[in-house]
Amino acid sequence: MATGVQRATSQWESQRSFDELGRPLRDITFCVVDLETTGGSAEGGAMITEIGAVKVRGGEVLGEFQTLVNPHTEIPAFIAVLTGISNSMVADAPSIESALPAFLEFAAGSVLVAHNAPFDVGFLKHFAARQERPWPRFEVLDTAKLARRVITRDDAPNCKLSSLAKAFGSTTTPNHRALSDARATVDVLHGLMERLGGLGVQTLEELQTFSSRVTTAQRKKRHLAESLPHAPGVYLFRDDRARVLYVGTSRDLRSRVRSYFTASETRSRMGEMVGIASRVDGIECATALEAEVRELRLIAEHKPRYNRRSRFPEKVHFVKLTRETWPRLSLVRRVLDDGADYLGPFSSRKTAEKCLTALHETFPVRQCSDRLSLTPSRAPCVLAEMGRCLSPCDGSVDATTYAAVVRQLRDSLLRRPDEVVEAINTRMAALAADERFEEAGVHRDRLAAFVRAAARTQRLSALTRCPEVVAARREDDGRWAVHVVRFGRLAAAGVIPPGADAHSYVATLRLSAETVATAPGPVPAATAEETERVLRWLESPGIRLVDVDGEWTCPVAGATRHLAIHDAVNQSRLSLVPFDDRREVSTVHQPTR
Repeated sequence: MATGVQRATSQWESQRSFDELGRPLRDITFCVVDLETTGGSAEGGAMITEIGAVKVRGGEVLGEFQTLVNPHTEIPAFIAVLTGISNSMVADAPSIESALPAFLEFAAGSVLVAHNAPFDVGFLKHFAARQERPWPRFEVLDTAKLARRVITRDDAPNCKLSSLAKAFGSTTTPNHRALSDARATVDVLHGLMERLGGLGVQTLEELQTFSSRVTTAQRKKRHLAESLPHAPGVYLFRDDRARVLYVGTSRDLRSRVRSYFTASETRSRMGEMVGIASRVDGIECATALEAEVRELRLIAEHKPRYNRRSRFPEKVHFVKLTRETWPRLSLVRRVLDDGADYLGPFSSRKTAEKCLTALHETFPVRQCSDRLSLTPSRAPCVLAEMGRCLSPCDGSVDATTYAAVVRQLRDSLLRRPDEVVEAINTRMAALAADERFEEAGVHRDRLAAFVRAAARTQRLSALTRCPEVVAARREDDGRWAVHVVRFGRLAAAGVIPPGADAHSYVATLRLSAETVATAPGPVPAATAEETERVLRWLESPGIRLVDVDGEWTCPVAGATRHLAIHDAVNQSRLSLVPFDDRREVSTVHQPTR
C-alpha cells in the first residue's frame, strides 16, 4: 500500500517532553481537597458547608486553603453532630458563589486529589455549572480507588479514610472537617506513592492506571514502548524468536503500547502475552483508516495466537445461484468467474445455511445437486411430493416457467428482497397467531440472516465494481486525509501537507497507489472486512468525493432498508444474554451503515 510520496516528520518530534516517558511524580503539583456538605447529592439539593485543600509537590506542602460556606439552608442535625459544623458557624461565612472561585484559583494548574473523588469533584462541578462558570480541565486522582488496588486486608480492614490514615501513620486524624480530612488524605497519598514506588510506579500516568493485575515483571517491560511514535499506526508484539504474538492499532502508538505495561488490563490473555513478549514493532500510518486496514492484513498474514478476530478471512461461505439448464442454490467456499450469482461472504456455515433455507422456503427451485439435462426423466423427490420443489427432474415444470422463478430469485438476491421478506413475515405471523413462538423465532433468524447477507453483498458489490474512488476528509487537526480505493481495496493513504497544492498532492498519490486487479463476483479485491472498514470511512460525515471511476450505487429498493428492524431485534436479544454468550446469538457480522 502506498502511503504518500513523503512522510512528514511526526508532529510530536518537536515536542519531546516528560510526557513521552510519563510525568515524574516528584514534579507534579497535587491539590488534595475535601468537602463537607448537608447531604449526599448535589443534584438532590445538598449544599457545601466547608472546603479544605492542601497543595503539595515533591512531598512538601506549598499551601493550604480552608473556608466555611454558608449553605443558605438549615444543616440537618445529624450532619451537625457528625461534622461539628452548626448553623451559627456558617451564618457569616461566604456563599458558594464566592468560595468556589477562590478555591479554583488556589487549585489552578494542579492535579486534583480526593478520597472518593466522584463525590467531592461532583459537588464542585455541579456548582460551577450552576454559576455558568467553565470547569477547568483538572486531572483527577482518587485515593480510595487507588487504595482498593493496593491495600490488602492485612494492611487495613477497609479503604475508609480513617482506616488508611491509621495504616499509613498519618499525623492528622480524620474528623469530618474538610482541612483535617484533606491533610490526612495527603498522608495517605504519600503512603500509596511510596508503596507503589517499590513496584516501579514513578509517573503520574502509571499511578493513574495502576492495577495489581499488572505484575512487576510486566512493568519492567515498559521500555519496549519508548521507541514508538505518538502517531496513528499498527503495533506488533513479538516473542524472543520474532514470532508475532498480537497485532493492534491505535491513534497514538506509544501511549497505547505503554498502557499494556501500566494499565488495568482485564484480559488475562493479554497479561500472558505481555509476559512472553520481548519486542514491540510499530508501523506508523498516515491515517487511522490506513492503520485499521494494515492491522487486518497483518493479522491475516501472521495469524497471531493472541488475536481472536480476523485471523482467518479465507474461511468464509457463499450462497451460489448456479448458471446451468436448471439453476439451483448451493453453499460454496470460493467464488469463481463463472457468471453465477453469489450472496455473501458468510463468516460461518451455520448462518449461510439459515439464509439458504430462507430462500428455499420462498422459491421452490430444485435442491438436488445432480446435473439435469434439458428434458430430464427421473422420479420426483420427496420435496416435490411435499410441494416444495417445482420438480424439473420428472418434467412437472417447463423451462420457461422455471426460468421465471429463477429470475425472481436472482432479483431478490441482487436488487429487491421484498418477496422473501413478505413470504417469511407471513409465515411468522401465522405461527405467532397459533402461539408457536419458537418456530416463528426460527423463521425470524433465517430472515435476518438473509437480509443482512443481501445488504452486505449489495454494499460490497457497489464499491467493488468501481475501478477507483478517491475521497478526502478534513480531520480534527485541520489537515485533509486522502484515500485511494480500487475495487474495494485501500490502495493509498496520505495527508496533504500544510501549504501543499492539494491537486498536485492527490495526483501524485494516485500515481503511487497500489495496482489492484478486480476479483470475481461480489468478492472485493481485499477481504470483506477491509472493504467494510473502507465503506465506514467513505460513509462518515464530511467526506468529499474527489473522483469516482465507475458507478458507485446501491439499489434503491435493496435489502439495507430492511436492516433496522432486524438489528433492533438482535440488540434486544443481546441485552438479555450474558456477554460471553453473545457470539452464539449474533452469528452474522452486521454490516456497517
